Amino acid sequence: MIDLAKFENGHKYKGDYEADLFAVQDRLARAQVAHIVHGRSAIVVLEGWDASGKGGIIQRMTGRWDPRHYKVWPISAPSAEEAAHHFLWRFWNRLPGKGQIAVFDRSWYGRVLVERVEGYAAESEWRRGYDEINAFEAQQIAHGTTIVKLFPHVSAKVQDKRLRARIEHPWKRWKTGAEDFRNRARREDYLVAMAEMFERTDTEVAPWTVIDGNNKKAARIAALTHVAERLEAAVDMTPPPIDEAVAELARGVWGKKVDV
Repeated sequence: MIDLAKFENGHKYKGDYEADLFAVQDRLARAQVAHIVHGRSAIVVLEGWDASGKGGIIQRMTGRWDPRHYKVWPISAPSAEEAAHHFLWRFWNRLPGKGQIAVFDRSWYGRVLVERVEGYAAESEWRRGYDEINAFEAQQIAHGTTIVKLFPHVSAKVQDKRLRARIEHPWKRWKTGAEDFRNRARREDYLVAMAEMFERTDTEVAPWTVIDGNNKKAARIAALTHVAERLEAAVDMTPPPIDEAVAELARGVWGKKVDV
């Protein structure tokens, strides 16, 4: 069982943050190349509280990725067209192709979180959602797509501190809206929904990983390291050989001593 209360220590990061960040971003860059050359796809899902650090994690996770081969999908309320379809319809349209990585800043788990708590889905709909989500993820994995699910968690005290800092910063106010305060007021209801979400969707093939987000630097290194490990495990990480025709062209330009 996943107990979010165990992920609120907020210990200060003890390593060399900049050096360790560069190192794990290098691992992520190589993992992306391996996915490109081997035609593998991956999905990284981030759920969590408002101001839990999802955006900072995504920004640093993708910092050295080739932008042609990944896409970040910020998920908000469905449009009228999307709401007219099954709730998974809009996510099928955003799945990654071969050699692509899709990053979801919030996801299909809205069905069993915000839609459940705020009453946007009937009880029969969100209860059915657990099996539908598990089946959806199993289908992607069976198709060869790796799924990494992260849940950055922050305590109520830290969340309040960050939301207030946003409100007081003129260039960060746009990140916080009325819905953030509505969700904050229903924290206990969300905790109940999150507990059932973990219980029902923390599967062997698509497990959840909770990140202690109370310290931003420690959370970023932990999250990026986990994603790097999962992506590396999903693909052959042997550097791809050079095309012999390209090698001959290189030798023609720089001579026989070119290291290819």
